[in-house]
Amino acid sequence: MKLLLDSCVSGGVRDALAEAGHDVAWAGDWDKDPGDEEILARAYAEKRTLVTLDKDFGELAVGRGDLHAGIIRLVDVSLRLQATACLRVIELHASEIERGAIVTAEPGRLRIRPAEEP
Repeated sequence: MKLLLDSCVSGGVRDALAEAGHDVAWAGDWDKDPGDEEILARAYAEKRTLVTLDKDFGELAVGRGDLHAGIIRLVDVSLRLQATACLRVIELHASEIERGAIVTAEPGRLRIRPAEEP
C-alpha cells in the first residue's frame, strides 16, 4: 500500500511499514510543514493513504469534502505500538482504505467510515 505519514507520526513507523513492503513517504522528511490541507492534497495526488494522529484531517475530509485516498487515524496509540497498529489496520481493512475509507484506530477499538458513494 502507498502511505503518507503525517509529521506527527514517528519516523520509526516509516521504517517498520517499509520493511513490511509498503511504499511509505513521511512528511517529517520535507523541508517544512505545509499544513494539513496541503498534506491531504499531496496524499491524494500521489494516491497515498494518510496516516496521522491529528483529528483535523477528518474535518477536512468529512466536513469540507476534501478529496483523499483513505485515512488512518491513530488515537491514544503509544509510540511503540504505532507501527503495529498501522499494520493491523492495513491487514484487516486494506480494501476499504483503498476505496477511501477513514479508519480510526484506538486501543481495543476500530471505527470505519466507508468512502462516500460518488
